[in-house]
Amino acid sequence: MKTSDFYYDLPQELIAQTPLERRDGSRLMLLNKETGAVEHRHFYDLPQFLRPGDCLVLNDSRVLPARLLGHRDPSGGAVEILLLIDRGEGKWECLVRPGRKMHAGQKIVFGDGTLLTATVEKELPGGNRIVSFHYEGIFLEILEQLGRMPLPPYIKAELQDPERYQTVYSREVGSAAAPTAGLHFTRELLGQIEAMGVKLCYVTLHVGLGTFRPVKEDDPTEHEMHSEYCMISAGTAETINATRRNGGRVICVGTTSCRTIESWAAEDGTLKESAGWTSIYIFPGYRFKALDCLITNFHLPESTLIMLVSALAGREHVLDAYAEAVKERYRFFSFGDAMFIS
Repeated sequence: MKTSDFYYDLPQELIAQTPLERRDGSRLMLLNKETGAVEHRHFYDLPQFLRPGDCLVLNDSRVLPARLLGHRDPSGGAVEILLLIDRGEGKWECLVRPGRKMHAGQKIVFGDGTLLTATVEKELPGGNRIVSFHYEGIFLEILEQLGRMPLPPYIKAELQDPERYQTVYSREVGSAAAPTAGLHFTRELLGQIEAMGVKLCYVTLHVGLGTFRPVKEDDPTEHEMHSEYCMISAGTAETINATRRNGGRVICVGTTSCRTIESWAAEDGTLKESAGWTSIYIFPGYRFKALDCLITNFHLPESTLIMLVSALAGREHVLDAYAEAVKERYRFFSFGDAMFIS
């Protein structure tokens, strides 16, 4: 297996730059993981392919407005800081630009400096910084005023409504990127799904920017997977266990929900209340323990995420489906169209 085995050609114009006006109006490709057969539908058709007794596992993490623009004090040079991991006591692990100017001791001012300032504490291996923030009040409220949505690097357009980069069920603040498969759901669609006897349950995985990190090694098994914090409640664990006992399907919404339950599932697929850091890396050859089906977006070539879906549906089936999506002019990546692998 080589990283290049997961490459496909994608015209730049198919990378979605803005969300559709209607969340559930995106296209939905159905992929049969056994046969590779595909169908073309719309996301609002999803209830037709669910069954009473199934459960949907959704990631309720909410994206931090984690991109801060400021200037160095006293030089005035522009800087950009991206919050990655809360290290406690006002300290965060961050990505900083320009890195060559941001050494330990450097002071930073945001806005006019009345709400928020910061100091670079130290440089970490790999280039991240520990940054100490100075403020009065509640940090998340200050971020709501000063921060911007940390959109992926392939999205060049400005986002007009920040809520469109949040799922309608987001509640646990902590992600540096959205769990984008969930962006297609509306409250009405979720209500319709629940009314037909499908259980909804929630996990939390705070998505890190490592999700966009390319696999640079020729042998993908040598790639070092990033760590992300995730949680499963006792109620969610019991819902998933009961679904499996009763013959229903466990359907994860997004690779983040998939990675969460697969991180904590026992060999027989059962789950219990769990929390901690996961660096699970799923690629072909992996045996899924708890997941049956996956709702997901279309992923970057040679990424860990296209390897994950290939582990579920087979590399050939996935690449054939992606070629069909390109031919049919599907929209790709975060604001793009969706796929239901069953």
